[in-house]
Amino acid sequence: MSSSDAQLPELVPMLSRGKHRNPRKGACFMELASYLAGERWSDHPACTHPLLASLARLVNDHTTDAARSRLAGLIPSVIGLTSEDMHVDAQIALRSARVALPIVAAERQRVMAVSLLACERVLASLDGRPPGDLTEPSRQALAEVPHAARWAHQFTSEIRTSPTDFRRRSAPITVRYAVVGIARACIPDPDDVLRDLLVGAISDCAAIVRAETDLGDTFETAAWSDACRLTGAAVGR
Repeated sequence: MSSSDAQLPELVPMLSRGKHRNPRKGACFMELASYLAGERWSDHPACTHPLLASLARLVNDHTTDAARSRLAGLIPSVIGLTSEDMHVDAQIALRSARVALPIVAAERQRVMAVSLLACERVLASLDGRPPGDLTEPSRQALAEVPHAARWAHQFTSEIRTSPTDFRRRSAPITVRYAVVGIARACIPDPDDVLRDLLVGAISDCAAIVRAETDLGDTFETAAWSDACRLTGAAVGR
Protein backbone atom coordinates (compact mmCIF):
# COMPACT_ATOMS: atom_id res chain seq x y z
CA MET A 1 0.00 0.00 0.00
CA SER A 2 1.40 3.41 -0.95
CA SER A 3 0.82 6.56 1.04
CA SER A 4 -1.52 7.80 -1.67
CA ASP A 5 -3.76 4.75 -1.19
CA ALA A 6 -4.10 5.24 2.57
CA GLN A 7 -6.98 7.31 3.88
CA LEU A 8 -7.17 8.68 7.40
CA PRO A 9 -10.47 7.89 9.11
CA GLU A 10 -12.67 10.88 9.80
CA LEU A 11 -12.70 9.88 13.46
CA VAL A 12 -9.88 7.89 15.03
CA PRO A 13 -11.48 5.19 17.24
CA MET A 14 -10.30 4.94 20.83
CA LEU A 15 -7.97 2.02 21.41
CA SER A 16 -9.50 -0.50 23.78
CA ARG A 17 -9.11 -4.13 24.80
CA GLY A 18 -10.31 -7.11 22.78
CA LYS A 19 -11.97 -7.51 19.40
CA HIS A 20 -14.50 -5.08 17.98
CA ARG A 21 -17.13 -5.71 15.34
CA ASN A 22 -16.54 -2.35 13.65
CA PRO A 23 -14.83 1.01 14.32
CA ARG A 24 -17.95 2.41 15.97
CA LYS A 25 -17.48 -0.18 18.72
CA GLY A 26 -13.84 0.86 19.23
CA ALA A 27 -10.62 -0.70 17.99
CA CYS A 28 -7.58 -2.60 19.11
CA PHE A 29 -4.08 -1.92 17.78
CA MET A 30 -4.21 -4.46 14.96
CA GLU A 31 -7.78 -3.65 13.93
CA LEU A 32 -6.70 -0.09 13.24
CA ALA A 33 -3.68 -1.47 11.35
CA SER A 34 -6.01 -3.51 9.14
CA TYR A 35 -8.07 -0.39 8.43
CA LEU A 36 -5.06 1.75 7.59
CA ALA A 37 -3.65 -0.99 5.35
CA GLY A 38 -6.87 -1.08 3.31
CA GLU A 39 -7.75 -4.61 4.43
CA ARG A 40 -11.07 -5.82 5.78
CA TRP A 41 -11.61 -5.03 9.47
CA SER A 42 -9.72 -7.67 11.45
CA ASP A 43 -7.31 -8.06 14.36
CA HIS A 44 -5.38 -10.63 12.28
CA PRO A 45 -4.56 -8.66 9.11
CA ALA A 46 -2.23 -10.00 6.43
CA CYS A 47 -0.17 -6.79 6.47
CA THR A 48 1.76 -7.75 9.62
CA HIS A 49 3.81 -10.78 10.65
CA PRO A 50 1.58 -13.06 12.78
CA LEU A 51 3.86 -13.07 15.82
CA LEU A 52 4.40 -9.31 15.72
CA ALA A 53 0.63 -8.87 15.42
CA SER A 54 0.15 -11.18 18.40
CA LEU A 55 2.60 -9.13 20.44
CA ALA A 56 0.79 -5.92 19.45
CA ARG A 57 -2.60 -7.36 20.49
CA LEU A 58 -1.20 -8.56 23.81
CA VAL A 59 0.48 -5.24 24.58
CA ASN A 60 -2.75 -3.44 23.62
CA ASP A 61 -4.83 -5.64 25.93
CA HIS A 62 -2.43 -5.57 28.91
CA THR A 63 -1.67 -1.86 28.84
CA THR A 64 -3.79 0.18 31.21
CA ASP A 65 -6.64 2.27 29.86
CA ALA A 66 -4.82 5.46 30.86
CA ALA A 67 -1.70 4.60 28.84
CA ARG A 68 -3.14 2.74 25.84
CA SER A 69 -3.54 5.84 23.67
CA ARG A 70 0.26 6.17 23.60
CA LEU A 71 0.39 3.04 21.45
CA ALA A 72 -1.60 4.60 18.60
CA GLY A 73 1.35 6.38 17.04
CA LEU A 74 3.08 3.02 16.49
CA ILE A 75 0.30 1.51 14.39
CA PRO A 76 1.50 2.59 10.91
CA SER A 77 4.96 1.14 11.61
CA VAL A 78 3.67 -2.47 11.64
CA ILE A 79 2.04 -2.21 8.21
CA GLY A 80 4.04 -4.14 5.62
CA LEU A 81 6.18 -5.96 8.19
CA THR A 82 5.69 -9.55 7.15
CA SER A 83 8.14 -12.28 6.22
CA GLU A 84 8.54 -16.05 6.15
CA ASP A 85 12.05 -15.78 7.61
CA MET A 86 12.27 -17.71 10.88
CA HIS A 87 14.61 -15.00 12.16
CA VAL A 88 11.55 -12.78 12.67
CA ASP A 89 9.81 -15.27 14.97
CA ALA A 90 12.99 -15.97 16.89
CA GLN A 91 13.95 -12.31 17.34
CA ILE A 92 10.48 -11.26 18.54
CA ALA A 93 10.28 -14.15 21.01
CA LEU A 94 13.87 -13.60 22.16
CA ARG A 95 13.33 -9.91 22.81
CA SER A 96 10.14 -10.70 24.74
CA ALA A 97 11.86 -13.29 26.92
CA ARG A 98 14.93 -11.11 27.44
CA VAL A 99 12.92 -8.08 28.55
CA ALA A 100 10.66 -10.09 30.84
CA LEU A 101 13.26 -12.34 32.46
CA PRO A 102 14.78 -9.96 35.04
CA ILE A 103 11.51 -8.31 36.09
CA VAL A 104 8.79 -10.98 36.17
CA ALA A 105 7.84 -12.79 39.37
CA ALA A 106 10.22 -15.51 40.53
CA GLU A 107 7.85 -18.33 39.55
CA ARG A 108 7.89 -17.09 35.94
CA GLN A 109 11.63 -16.61 35.61
CA ARG A 110 12.40 -20.27 34.94
CA VAL A 111 9.95 -20.32 32.03
CA MET A 112 11.42 -17.12 30.60
CA ALA A 113 14.98 -18.41 31.00
CA VAL A 114 14.08 -21.62 29.16
CA SER A 115 12.38 -19.59 26.44
CA LEU A 116 15.41 -17.34 26.05
CA LEU A 117 17.72 -20.31 25.63
CA ALA A 118 15.35 -21.92 23.13
CA CYS A 119 15.24 -18.74 21.03
CA GLU A 120 19.01 -18.42 21.11
CA ARG A 121 19.34 -22.03 19.99
CA VAL A 122 17.02 -21.43 17.03
CA LEU A 123 18.96 -18.32 16.01
CA ALA A 124 22.28 -20.14 16.40
CA SER A 125 21.01 -22.88 14.07
CA LEU A 126 19.80 -20.35 11.52
CA ASP A 127 23.10 -18.47 11.60
CA GLY A 128 25.39 -21.51 11.65
CA ARG A 129 26.65 -20.92 15.20
CA PRO A 130 27.22 -23.53 17.95
CA PRO A 131 24.00 -24.38 19.87
CA GLY A 132 25.30 -22.98 23.15
CA ASP A 133 26.48 -19.70 21.68
CA LEU A 134 24.62 -16.81 23.36
CA THR A 135 24.43 -13.17 22.37
CA GLU A 136 25.76 -10.69 24.91
CA PRO A 137 22.35 -9.15 25.80
CA SER A 138 21.07 -12.64 26.62
CA ARG A 139 24.13 -13.37 28.76
CA GLN A 140 23.47 -10.21 30.71
CA ALA A 141 19.79 -11.00 31.21
CA LEU A 142 20.58 -14.50 32.46
CA ALA A 143 23.28 -13.14 34.78
CA GLU A 144 20.61 -11.12 36.60
CA VAL A 145 18.74 -14.31 37.56
CA PRO A 146 21.48 -16.90 38.24
CA HIS A 147 19.25 -19.50 39.91
CA ALA A 148 16.71 -19.51 37.07
CA ALA A 149 19.53 -19.48 34.52
CA ARG A 150 21.25 -22.50 36.05
CA TRP A 151 17.97 -24.43 36.17
CA ALA A 152 17.14 -23.52 32.57
CA HIS A 153 20.55 -24.62 31.26
CA GLN A 154 20.07 -28.02 32.91
CA PHE A 155 16.47 -28.34 31.74
CA THR A 156 17.21 -27.51 28.10
CA SER A 157 20.42 -29.53 27.76
CA GLU A 158 18.64 -32.46 26.09
CA ILE A 159 15.63 -30.65 24.59
CA ARG A 160 15.37 -29.95 20.87
CA THR A 161 12.55 -28.00 19.24
CA SER A 162 11.74 -28.30 15.55
CA PRO A 163 11.41 -25.06 13.56
CA THR A 164 7.76 -25.85 12.87
CA ASP A 165 6.94 -26.40 16.53
CA PHE A 166 8.89 -23.30 17.52
CA ARG A 167 6.91 -21.11 15.13
CA ARG A 168 3.52 -22.63 15.94
CA ARG A 169 3.79 -23.10 19.69
CA SER A 170 7.00 -22.09 21.47
CA ALA A 171 7.37 -18.55 20.12
CA PRO A 172 3.70 -17.53 20.63
CA ILE A 173 3.71 -19.00 24.16
CA THR A 174 6.91 -17.13 24.97
CA VAL A 175 5.45 -13.82 23.81
CA ARG A 176 2.20 -14.31 25.73
CA TYR A 177 3.92 -15.41 28.93
CA ALA A 178 6.33 -12.48 28.72
CA VAL A 179 3.67 -9.81 28.21
CA VAL A 180 1.44 -11.13 31.00
CA GLY A 181 4.44 -11.37 33.30
CA ILE A 182 5.54 -7.81 32.58
CA ALA A 183 2.01 -6.47 33.07
CA ARG A 184 1.85 -8.14 36.50
CA ALA A 185 5.40 -7.34 37.56
CA CYS A 186 6.10 -5.24 40.65
CA ILE A 187 7.85 -2.45 38.77
CA PRO A 188 7.16 1.32 38.66
CA ASP A 189 5.56 1.49 35.19
CA PRO A 190 4.88 -1.76 33.30
CA ASP A 191 3.07 0.25 30.60
CA ASP A 192 6.37 1.85 29.59
CA VAL A 193 8.12 -1.53 29.50
CA LEU A 194 5.37 -3.02 27.33
CA ARG A 195 5.49 -0.12 24.89
CA ASP A 196 9.29 -0.28 24.69
CA LEU A 197 9.06 -4.02 24.05
CA LEU A 198 6.71 -3.45 21.13
CA VAL A 199 8.89 -0.65 19.75
CA GLY A 200 11.94 -2.91 19.91
CA ALA A 201 10.16 -5.83 18.27
CA ILE A 202 8.93 -3.58 15.45
CA SER A 203 12.50 -2.40 14.91
CA ASP A 204 13.83 -5.98 14.88
CA CYS A 205 11.21 -7.06 12.38
CA ALA A 206 11.71 -4.00 10.16
CA ALA A 207 15.45 -4.63 9.95
CA ILE A 208 14.89 -8.16 8.66
CA VAL A 209 12.09 -7.25 6.26
CA ARG A 210 13.99 -4.29 4.83
CA ALA A 211 16.94 -6.58 4.17
CA GLU A 212 14.62 -8.64 1.96
CA THR A 213 12.78 -5.87 0.16
CA ASP A 214 12.38 -2.12 -0.03
CA LEU A 215 9.32 -1.28 2.07
CA GLY A 216 9.02 2.24 0.74
CA ASP A 217 6.51 4.69 2.23
CA THR A 218 3.56 2.67 3.49
CA PHE A 219 1.60 5.42 5.19
CA GLU A 220 1.50 9.13 5.88
CA THR A 221 2.94 8.74 9.36
CA ALA A 222 2.99 12.46 10.15
CA ALA A 223 -0.70 12.82 9.32
CA TRP A 224 -1.51 9.82 11.47
CA SER A 225 0.49 11.20 14.38
CA ASP A 226 -1.39 14.50 14.10
CA ALA A 227 -4.71 12.64 14.12
CA CYS A 228 -3.66 10.69 17.23
CA ARG A 229 -2.63 13.88 19.03
CA LEU A 230 -5.92 15.58 18.16
CA THR A 231 -7.87 12.57 19.35
CA GLY A 232 -5.88 12.46 22.58
CA ALA A 233 -6.48 16.15 23.19
CA ALA A 234 -10.21 15.71 22.62
CA VAL A 235 -10.32 12.82 25.05
CA GLY A 236 -8.45 14.83 27.64
CA ARG A 237 -10.96 17.68 27.63
